[in-house]
Amino acid sequence: MTQPAKPQIVLLAAPESSASVLYGLFDILHSAGAVRCDMIPGSPGDALLDIKIASADGEPFHCIGNIPVEPHMSVDNQATPDAVVVCDMYTSIYDVPKDRYPRESAWLRKMHADGAMLTSVCSGSLLLAEAGLLDGKEATAHWAYRDMFQRHFPEVAFCSESIMCLKAEADRIVTVGGVTAWHDLAIYLIARFCGYRQAIETAKVFLISGHSDGQSPYSVMTRPMEISDAQISDCQVWIADNYAVPKPVEQMVARSGLNPRTFSRRFRSATGFAPLDYVQSLRIEEAKQMLETDVHSIDDVGSSVGYEDPASFRRVFKRGVGLSPAAYRKKFQRISQIAKPIAAE
Repeated sequence: MTQPAKPQIVLLAAPESSASVLYGLFDILHSAGAVRCDMIPGSPGDALLDIKIASADGEPFHCIGNIPVEPHMSVDNQATPDAVVVCDMYTSIYDVPKDRYPRESAWLRKMHADGAMLTSVCSGSLLLAEAGLLDGKEATAHWAYRDMFQRHFPEVAFCSESIMCLKAEADRIVTVGGVTAWHDLAIYLIARFCGYRQAIETAKVFLISGHSDGQSPYSVMTRPMEISDAQISDCQVWIADNYAVPKPVEQMVARSGLNPRTFSRRFRSATGFAPLDYVQSLRIEEAKQMLETDVHSIDDVGSSVGYEDPASFRRVFKRGVGLSPAAYRKKFQRISQIAKPIAAE
């Protein structure tokens, strides 16, 4: 009897891809249905998925870290897989990848039109956006690309807090955040194509628990200095050292010499933030560092960054970070406990 074809998942990679993402995905997806059978009952199982690596031309290349990659296929392959994963393709937050991957973009558009599910890891969603496949949809990537999406792909609703964005799942598009979010994507794909039980068993074998808190606890405020607007640039420099002062926005307006409405408009245009949101983000970033590294009370931390009302501090912190100050401290204490003995050597 002829065996039914296995669902095929193609991993699209480039020299800018991380070996950890490419080979990590390949390893776990290829193991679905096989590894647990070998480890638990002791009898080899069959891989349930057909995993292939693709690149623009199909020729061997080296990815980040000079790690060799030998693709199985090029994007000239016309067969339509069940799903494509666009691996991370690193780019600086200042370097928009316009027209960098024309062959890959055209192939992705064709694969999607032919019925394939498209997924991406981290900066891979920039390629989907460049290909026009995220227009009018919600998507995510690493939090550091938030400003790039807002400035250069405004037609995409960027979800900076999401580890995995399923809002466009009905349109066969799923995006995930930072590079280790490939764990979540691997389990999702196994569940989708092999079933929930296989996903759970694979997660148990590889000790994968997912990122239930989302990206917000890990994100850091990105604030490139404005150089074309001298008055706003001056205010950015000043507020970086004076974010805890009373009425900081009023003081920036006075310092700029602009009327409040003009200041607000120019500040948002230059930074991507409303002035008050910018100040609160600065305060929360400082509070996060204090919670990670010292033992001051949470009320004292709030006061030191400009919040005299403890309830206001907790409210603003949780809205921005997704965790309460106490939960944030507890989360990162684990890392602190690992790192401190090493730092003391």
